[in-house]
Amino acid sequence: MKKFLFLILLNASFLYGFAQQTQVIKLWPNEVPGETQPKHAAEEYLANKNGNVHRISNITDPLLQVFKPTVKANGAAIIICPGGGNKYLALDIEGEEVAHYFADRGYLTLVLQYRVPMKTLGSFQDVQRAVRLVRSMASKLEIDSNKIGVMGFSAGGNLATRATTGYNKVSYPHIDLVDSVSCRPDFSLLIYPGSMKTQTGALIPEVVPTEKTPPVFIFAAADDQFKAPFPLGQALIDLKLPFEFHVVPKGGHGYGLRKGNPAAEAWPKLAESWLGNILITKSN
Repeated sequence: MKKFLFLILLNASFLYGFAQQTQVIKLWPNEVPGETQPKHAAEEYLANKNGNVHRISNITDPLLQVFKPTVKANGAAIIICPGGGNKYLALDIEGEEVAHYFADRGYLTLVLQYRVPMKTLGSFQDVQRAVRLVRSMASKLEIDSNKIGVMGFSAGGNLATRATTGYNKVSYPHIDLVDSVSCRPDFSLLIYPGSMKTQTGALIPEVVPTEKTPPVFIFAAADDQFKAPFPLGQALIDLKLPFEFHVVPKGGHGYGLRKGNPAAEAWPKLAESWLGNILITKSN
């Protein structure tokens, strides 16, 4: 009983911004594990202004931006990890725009502002904490605790893959009761994920699927300079795991879901259909 009451109070403190309609949930209540800089707001990334993309970097206070369903909620939540080569986050094209799209289809969506630049362990800690935090707040957020997934683009897709296959790894010291909650995603969508193979063609050591890896949706274009993650697909086949893999002829990389790119116009509907089947399965 005491543990339950503590979680309620803890979640109330995390949800302060949420309740005040700022739609923000901070990941870490006090110090951020392994972070040497003080907490501060994200900064604009000015080194690259191409493509009408809003880029942010130098993130030391990771957070979730919350987008409530705009139609009847289906009880599922998607944590979205934008890409940016681990240097920055492409916040709009691979975050907020995607969040609005799926919120308009009944999903609670949360854009993860994870630590960058070049903080591989920190970003992994952030996504694990994000899944735990959302699951611990399921009642408050009006979602099913067994319908929480991750979606990632480019470097964010690589991060989502590591979260999907490495949920049993202990990446930071136990902080509070939230860390007693599972960080295993219930499903995973990898949209043109960043390279996850070694020079020999094998999967990187950080990506090791097991029999308990959740269902996965993968989408990429054949002309993507970072290549489709076929080694991951083969690993999932070898384990006889449920997954769906789409490769379209054209599209390149970094397109989000903006119109005018054939890949960008193709993947959302495919993902919607796949997600619908996954949610039906979990409801039975």
